[in-house]
Amino acid sequence: MKITIIGAGPGGYEAAIMASKLGAEVTVIEKNEVGGTCLNVGCIPTKALLASSDVLTTSLEAEKFGVFNDHTTADLEQIIERKDKLVSGLVKGIEFLFESNGVNLVRGSGKMIDSKTVEVKRNDGAVETLVSDKILLATGSVPICPEMFHYDGKKVITSTEALALKTPPKSMIVVGGGVIGCELGQFFSRLGTQITIVEMADQILISEDESVAKQLLRQFKREKIKVLTANGVADVNVQDSGVEVTLTNGKTLEAEMMLLSIGRSSFSKGLNLEAVGIIVDQKGHIPVDDRLETSVKGIYAVGDLINTPYLAHVASKEGIIAAENMLGENKTGVHKAIPRCVYTQPQVAAVGVTEKEAQQRGIPYKIGSFDFRSLGKAQIIAKIQGQIKIIVDEKDVIIGASIVGPEATELLTELTMAVHLGLTAEVLGDVIHPHPTLSEAIMEALHDVHGKSINKVALRL
Repeated sequence: MKITIIGAGPGGYEAAIMASKLGAEVTVIEKNEVGGTCLNVGCIPTKALLASSDVLTTSLEAEKFGVFNDHTTADLEQIIERKDKLVSGLVKGIEFLFESNGVNLVRGSGKMIDSKTVEVKRNDGAVETLVSDKILLATGSVPICPEMFHYDGKKVITSTEALALKTPPKSMIVVGGGVIGCELGQFFSRLGTQITIVEMADQILISEDESVAKQLLRQFKREKIKVLTANGVADVNVQDSGVEVTLTNGKTLEAEMMLLSIGRSSFSKGLNLEAVGIIVDQKGHIPVDDRLETSVKGIYAVGDLINTPYLAHVASKEGIIAAENMLGENKTGVHKAIPRCVYTQPQVAAVGVTEKEAQQRGIPYKIGSFDFRSLGKAQIIAKIQGQIKIIVDEKDVIIGASIVGPEATELLTELTMAVHLGLTAEVLGDVIHPHPTLSEAIMEALHDVHGKSINKVALRL
């Protein structure tokens, strides 16, 4: 079985390795570095910067723990150097995995000629044709940059350019209060940049629970990060000195730079989809069935190319499922319990439905919650802001959960598993959680669903 994969991001490279392990002869076509957006200009580098700002914040607050540091500064150039070294090491790691698993990597761009043929234009200019039994499309997405914003990569930038800045700007307007805008906005704020986040919706992190967004907004106010919700951008004027933005409410903002973080769109340009009869939907997604096969037999698509959440871990799972199906399995996509993570401080993590979604869908539900400030471990590490909220249906099955607080992204896995397996609050609440740990907050929230939390502080009116 010969398989050709176009794109070596999380979906493409994991599919390649899995297909090879299952006995296929695999060729991957990638014009840039392996690892895709996630590894090179997304998840990994962003979190590397945030790790540095976390160390900075901890150092500045060290006196809380009886530790005194008279000289704490941050050097963005060295932070970027550390990030680049980390990314380079992980890229080489994927290349080694390809080599050790017998995956053939071709540097270049691929386009389909028919359902079994891909033409490759190599980065060195040479052109070759690959014929295979199955084809997987995994070319990912690109930042959305409407013309009205006058994107130039200098004064008006995306996350790609933000991750390569050597000095923090004095001021920055962040357009979009989603994951990228909140993470990079807080990072640059902690390095001294005056940040203003402009969000068209009524709240930041529009996909998350309203109470979660309010918790993060409270922290942003403490850090003097200005947030303007229910505001859009009406006009952008780029000058040598910076950027002037006129909002839909008529107010004007000025800053040295503007960061666009208003979302991403599928990148299928150059794939020659029409030649094989694949037609994208109105949002630019490639339609696939439950097995991730397109309307053309033998051609599969995963990740940001299809209508599923634009998340690296989703693409990775889809890549593995697609690889198994190309080799004769009958696996279906699993999108019931997709974890959503934001690596701000406090962190935000969620899975399943939010309370608002439960209301909109008419699902009878109950809630259990617990504040971190009531937890011993949170007091020990001096990170008491935030709470855990768990949503169960009328049968006590856990259908959603939100965490805002310390190590939220690590804590979420237990609740993701619960949603995936359809566990009840009673069953999961019976699990003994170690003490003192942050995970005890999950146990208390589970007990609170039935009004049995021992350590929850009851407010008497």
